[in-house]
Amino acid sequence: MTNKQLYHRIDQAAAELCAISDDIFDHPELSGREYHACEVLTAFLERAGFRVEKGVGGLETAFRATWSNGAGGPNFGLLCEYDALPDLGHGCGHHAQGPAILGAALALKDMADDKPFTITVYGTPAEESIGGKIVMQKNGCFEELDVALMFHAGQTTTTDIKSLALSSFKVRFHGRSAHAAMAPEEGRSALDGLMLAFQGVEYMREHVREDTRMHYTITNGGGADNVVPALAEGTVTLRSYNRAYLDTVVERFRDIIAGAGLMSGTQGELVEDLPFDSKIPVLRLNQLLMEKAQALNAPTIRPAREKTGSTDFGNVMYRIPGSCIRVAFVPEHCVAHSMEYVQAGKSEEMHQALLIAAKVLAAACGDMLEQPELLKEIREEFRQRKQELGR
Repeated sequence: MTNKQLYHRIDQAAAELCAISDDIFDHPELSGREYHACEVLTAFLERAGFRVEKGVGGLETAFRATWSNGAGGPNFGLLCEYDALPDLGHGCGHHAQGPAILGAALALKDMADDKPFTITVYGTPAEESIGGKIVMQKNGCFEELDVALMFHAGQTTTTDIKSLALSSFKVRFHGRSAHAAMAPEEGRSALDGLMLAFQGVEYMREHVREDTRMHYTITNGGGADNVVPALAEGTVTLRSYNRAYLDTVVERFRDIIAGAGLMSGTQGELVEDLPFDSKIPVLRLNQLLMEKAQALNAPTIRPAREKTGSTDFGNVMYRIPGSCIRVAFVPEHCVAHSMEYVQAGKSEEMHQALLIAAKVLAAACGDMLEQPELLKEIREEFRQRKQELGR
């Protein structure tokens, strides 16, 4: 297969792909409830000859679609999100991810020659809330892939190098209620425990690596000020660009909670959300995607982003070589999760971005298939970087 053939096949399907993007945009669905988007995307894949499984990885609106050209060869993973934002709709461009992935998968299938390979399309819901890919990975998804690729629309055309690992907790302190004026000695303030815990985080802040981030807030202060509160609640999020190092910070945080309980005579409780891993970047794979984007004259090309926030794709990239091509569709000053993103959701710029992304991903897979040494190089870089992290 050649890049020209792949691009031509995507252009042939362009009208349908853009219509699917607009349809998902017009039917925004929150995390875990993406029934319409799941149905639209899987229906296209079934018509195209893919074997579709719905409800994979423990999530009702997740799916896996596969097509194999003979036996053996690399397994190219193409992942997409399709959840919207509360009260905003598709303010992060997720509605365009699926159609871009469909275009790449269709072109790779229809232009296949005699070289064996597999295309696996994963629909990954609930990115904006629980981190659906983390749930799916815990339930055995993605393990079969040789490489994992994504697309995200944005302000610039680029790739990412690092993302922040994240551990997030609900914190509860349980004390003993009493009248704050008449019998304070009978009480044990849960709020004291929570505030001591937060103060402990502040003291720890001085003695961590500079890339460590710590955020916290009180969600329940305990009620009236004339009653010693029996319950106080908050949330704490800890981040670092190194998952292994963050794990050590988490253990110190657990000690802080225990110590705050001892000092206040209360009992601390932690409920941990699913942890987000940091990406293990593969710069050769990033370079491959950017070479294709440059050849297609993608808009607003910029150097790779050295550091980004947290994403559940980081958990996938922690175990499998992966990359996400970002393609510009809004001005650089425009931020995600904004009304400006929503207003550009059905624009010609968005349509062009998703078609460019489809071509970039299809051509990158084509190169890895035609040049086995390229995929070998990508795997080796991933292995070395993982080894450097002690993983």
